Amino acid sequence: MDNSDPTFPPLLKGHDVPGSVSAFEDACKRASSGELGAGDVVWSRNGANLDVAIVLEPEISLDTAVQMLPLSMVAIGDCLGALTPPQVGQTFSWPGTIRVNGAHAGIMRAAAGGQRDANTVPDWMVVGLWLRQSHEEGDPEPGEMPDKTWLSEEGCEELTRTDLIESYSRHFLTWLNNWNEDGFKAIHASWLYRAHENQEEITFELGNKTFSGVMSGLDDNGNLLYSNGETTKSALLIDAFEFPEA
Repeated sequence: MDNSDPTFPPLLKGHDVPGSVSAFEDACKRASSGELGAGDVVWSRNGANLDVAIVLEPEISLDTAVQMLPLSMVAIGDCLGALTPPQVGQTFSWPGTIRVNGAHAGIMRAAAGGQRDANTVPDWMVVGLWLRQSHEEGDPEPGEMPDKTWLSEEGCEELTRTDLIESYSRHFLTWLNNWNEDGFKAIHASWLYRAHENQEEITFELGNKTFSGVMSGLDDNGNLLYSNGETTKSALLIDAFEFPEA
């Protein structure tokens, strides 16, 4: 097994943290202090879970910049699609759940610096990926929690942290370039292609509120559209973001 450190494509720079440290929380803290900026990638040496966070400095208002969350999900979807066996399926649950063969395998978190104001440009942004790779002490045995899974349980025992980080970072940059040139349209289509519950009944909590209805898709900014009877409502992607400085 390759235990070498990941190398990153141009425009990205890696920063490792011990396995006991959350890459996402570390990236948020250092972005807030100005120590890290656009293109810095914090990755954890955790041996069981993939834990990586990318720092961004958007130049657009928050209502559009939130699209970086579904963009990141599409990137990890393509990464897993390229690295895992053909029988391994990757799907998403809004706003940030990553599923492998239908079971919960990981999450995307997102944070922004500044006020929670859709019309302002955030000081910084961090998108973080956490994904179960292999069992660690204290985890339930396979089959005890069928709604959760690990890559190692889905025929991906040989995948290393380095494989995943390098592939994810490349796919992230590819999608970011596409977004810069063509906007959200292709990301929107790719996300919906992997949507786990599209056109199905869903119930979820977001921003201390519970939402329930039939998922009918995403709008042009990545907000969730769902219906109760004949009424279409929306859940805002901005409510999935954390605002450490607010």
